Amino acid sequence: MMENTRIRSVRIKSNIAAVLALVWMCVIFSFSAQTKEESGAVSQGLSYRMIDTTGRLLHLHLDDERIREIAGAIEHFVRKGAHMTEYAILTLLLYGWLCRWDMSSRRRAVIAAVAAALYACSDEFHQTFVPGRAGRVGDVLVDSAGVLLGLALFFLIGKLVRERKVRKE
Repeated sequence: MMENTRIRSVRIKSNIAAVLALVWMCVIFSFSAQTKEESGAVSQGLSYRMIDTTGRLLHLHLDDERIREIAGAIEHFVRKGAHMTEYAILTLLLYGWLCRWDMSSRRRAVIAAVAAALYACSDEFHQTFVPGRAGRVGDVLVDSAGVLLGLALFFLIGKLVRERKVRKE
């Protein structure tokens, strides 16, 4: 009886992860469907808000011109960081979806990573049809780095939680 409840719980969580992964893939697709100008405006706006907020929190008294200058300098890194984060999240959602099948966590991680990397390839191909955008191998590599970073953080946090649990017992 208890085993059936556990299996049902795993399947429900897996189904939720699958739906969220599909939704997240749609989010990534919609970002990639933006023209170069639209995409640039989003990352410029985010960079500006990051610098403005940091300046206010640290009482740096930055004027608008200086905020724009710093935001422009970090925009490339913000954009690439966003790519990595998008694919780290996708990979973890795919990993969660794969929990419904009986396989090792290593195999689950490899399958999730390969699926996310393949989606990154298809996403870059999609961008070749968007005005002002181009599919770049370098972006696939950045996305794939996000895949690996997401899995590494996931397993590291899991290990730390397990070690802490053991220490408490």
